[in-house]
Amino acid sequence: MPQPSRECFVHGQTGPALAGTGAILPPMHHGPELRLLLTWHLAGFDPQSLPADGHKRAAVVLGVTQEGHGAEVDGLPHHTGWSTAPALLLTRRAGGLRSHAGQWALPGGRMDDGETPEQAALRELGEEIGLRPSPSAVLGRLDDYATRSGYLITPVVVWLDAAHALQPNPQEVHSVHRIPVSELMRADAPILNVVQSTQRQVLRMPIGTRWIAAPTAAFLLQFREVCLLGRPTRVAHFDQPAFAWK
Repeated sequence: MPQPSRECFVHGQTGPALAGTGAILPPMHHGPELRLLLTWHLAGFDPQSLPADGHKRAAVVLGVTQEGHGAEVDGLPHHTGWSTAPALLLTRRAGGLRSHAGQWALPGGRMDDGETPEQAALRELGEEIGLRPSPSAVLGRLDDYATRSGYLITPVVVWLDAAHALQPNPQEVHSVHRIPVSELMRADAPILNVVQSTQRQVLRMPIGTRWIAAPTAAFLLQFREVCLLGRPTRVAHFDQPAFAWK
């Protein structure tokens, strides 16, 4: 496989690194000002809905919480005290799952009949990691993403508190990680490349010394662009690495 090129996505196009573009946010805390910023940006964004076309409907949660003691990911800091810097909750899927075992993911899963994406997202958040916020914690949606494995996923942005009482379901979740939102602002993010199996650009987001692939990477990138920077950026056209197709 060709090595991915290090390119940056600015205003919907690939280009040079973010330095000088105004994309670096000042230090933030998980507080009312951040919630207002996210709510404002989502209120001005028109999320793109896609037809199911035979795909199974699913929803995932972009859960905004506090960094706490750190992400427990190589290359990211550990904090002795509790950090209130904003973070997103990501999981590593349990190793015994039939599909995508051990891969990075956002909390979420298949929608039940009659459920809205918001209802499914909150239900899955409770089932997977033991958090049960009220419906008022939902801030909005981002764009649908159709996966190669047959799912149409709707990402839902949810405002979470410190999330001290995480209770991962070991049948579904191997571990939970608090990824600081500042990590999404790296100058080498996203990583875009074209491989032999597809002519679409494959999207990855670097996290610490690792990277996360689409579709999760697509949701992280759009969260950065829309929710943090207020830029109406689309991501559904980006592809997944071949290992994530099944």
